[in-house]
Amino acid sequence: MKNAIIISTTVFSLLLSASVMAEDANNIGLDDRGDRIENRLDNKGERIENRLDNKGDRIEDRLDNRADKASAKGNEARADQLENKGDRIDQRLDKRGDRADNRLDRKGERINNRLDNRASKRAARRN
Repeated sequence: MKNAIIISTTVFSLLLSASVMAEDANNIGLDDRGDRIENRLDNKGERIENRLDNKGDRIEDRLDNRADKASAKGNEARADQLENKGDRIDQRLDKRGDRADNRLDRKGERINNRLDNRASKRAARRN
């Protein structure tokens, strides 16, 4: 009988410590999860920004080549028009990429802050 009580108290204490460790793991998980989400959104924003920047550069290069051909044929007005058009398109796509990157950065920060606050509230309730 005495051995049964010792075994049951030992099992109970092990379960209790496992429960406390699991609760700590959940709080740590929220912090880490927020950081991972923020990093993933930051990387996604950078990829979108780079894709749009590269697209704008390709369009600008293509229009500059057409402008060079127009200039070689003596049509300076058309060459200036094509160069300006390429610059405007490239600039517009650069700004669009910057806006998307900034939006995703802010979204990642909000999610990370929300999960950090949730983890700290859980820790405060536990103590």
